[in-house]
Amino acid sequence: MMVLLSCASVAEGKGSIELKALSGMERVGPTGLVDGAESAAIASPRGEVESFQVVVTARDGNLSGVDAQMSALRHEEEGEISVENISIYREIFIPIRHFAPRAICPPGFYPDALVPFVDPYSGKRIYAPRWRGEGLEGARFGAAEFDLWRDQHQPLWIDVRVPRDAPAGRYRATFRVWARDADPVEIPVTLTVWDFALPEGPTHENHFGGFYYIADYYKIDRNSEKYYLLEDRYIEMMAAHRLNPPLPRRLYPEVGEDGAIKIDEEKDRRIAEFVERYNVTNIEIPRPPFRDILGSDRQKALKFYRSWYAYLEKKGWSKGSYLYMFDEPNDAKSYEKVCELGALVQEAEPRIRRLVVEQPYTQNQDWGALDGSLDIWCPLFGFIHEPSVKRVQGHGDEVWSYTALVQAAPAYHPEYEKVKDNNPPYWQIDFPVISYRVAPWLNRRYGITGLLYWTTVCWSSPRRNPWDDPGFRVRFNGEGQLFCPGDEAGIAGPVASIHLKNLRDGMEDYEYFAILSQENGGKFVDESVGRVVPTWGSWECVAISELELARCRIAEEIVRRLK
Repeated sequence: MMVLLSCASVAEGKGSIELKALSGMERVGPTGLVDGAESAAIASPRGEVESFQVVVTARDGNLSGVDAQMSALRHEEEGEISVENISIYREIFIPIRHFAPRAICPPGFYPDALVPFVDPYSGKRIYAPRWRGEGLEGARFGAAEFDLWRDQHQPLWIDVRVPRDAPAGRYRATFRVWARDADPVEIPVTLTVWDFALPEGPTHENHFGGFYYIADYYKIDRNSEKYYLLEDRYIEMMAAHRLNPPLPRRLYPEVGEDGAIKIDEEKDRRIAEFVERYNVTNIEIPRPPFRDILGSDRQKALKFYRSWYAYLEKKGWSKGSYLYMFDEPNDAKSYEKVCELGALVQEAEPRIRRLVVEQPYTQNQDWGALDGSLDIWCPLFGFIHEPSVKRVQGHGDEVWSYTALVQAAPAYHPEYEKVKDNNPPYWQIDFPVISYRVAPWLNRRYGITGLLYWTTVCWSSPRRNPWDDPGFRVRFNGEGQLFCPGDEAGIAGPVASIHLKNLRDGMEDYEYFAILSQENGGKFVDESVGRVVPTWGSWECVAISELELARCRIAEEIVRRLK
């Protein structure tokens, strides 16, 4: 994408600022070598957020009060993309003390949490901590006016949101960094806007869980106004990263005595506003709030499912709806229950898509088969077996994929000896961040149409601070943590992560695949994707430059076909 190196000439004895720009798929530690080039260049269609990094290094002395800004992006012929569409973040180093199973990267400090220079809710600048008088001022993890020790690095993350009315063509800007004890340094940034636009909501189907863990972390009531405010802000940030936010429970309609939902005009308006505001393309049908849906409450459950689907169909949302019916059935009794639940839902409304987190081959043949009891199979990345995927797709079923912990192929994988040493893209901090970006690419390669993750905010059980301890079950670093709680940054809402940004970029890449496929370019897409990610187990060989080149070629082919 781009890299650069620029160094100010400074007077004798003064510190100096060195800048390098990097792709968003790279990581920079607090010390060591950082490769670079002389300019930063990014490219994007309209309606996309494109990112890059600028690494600030202190040379010839320590730096204090380091700050940064980027100018508006000016079109070569007309108009500009204003600074309101540019966000700058300070990358916070997170300590990894215990390496994950199969980890590629060693323990150490990894840039991950992204603290914005400007609080998105108050509009005020978020300063790095500093002593004023007799007390500490600023958040524990601030952004603007930070200090930097000699020969150490501080990477900055930059998001550029390309407006839907931006003219196609070349844009130019300047990124500037200064400090109290060094001369300012500027580097050029160019943006190429391709002449097409991404849809407002995600095409790649997805489920990323809810936000109930934030109530445990903050020790607040899930029915309180404080929780609702936080939930809304997490929902907003999830949607901004091309993920479908869950419908909040407070918007659920009432359930009548017969089991059918009752939606009045006000509740209908609020649900519609939610779907429109956040460009929701997938809606999860809730599970019935009855104790014995396979027994005494069966009739109520039937009416519950029917009424929910009827409402979604009336609103035009039924196509993207689904029921998360069962999670990881790992024994004979669970398989039996999936079959019973599947039959119940089928009887209620055959068009409801029944999702079960399970691979399309059984763990134990004595348990029987689940064929016909579900509509969406959802295997772990490492459990995917292409012939099994094609088999159920051939019967009309769909396949999504998901990841959790660090799980490679199981011993009951149909081709275990062939794939047992393969590593799918694990979602832990001590693996390359490209692992988040390639998941939608791999899904496209296998014809998998959805992506599932269990949660984005698991900071409890027991309560811990992910800024200091990101290890879920000690060694699974960053598991279930696409967001950080903003309290440590002085923000009354979420803080994004580098791995969330890379996932967003992968979801945006998938939009290119869908757009070109709609223009009869499916073969071009499949050939391009297949070269970048041949299999789930070979993604580690992907070069960042190779993925970026394939993305550019697909974009250019879209532009060519749309002329």
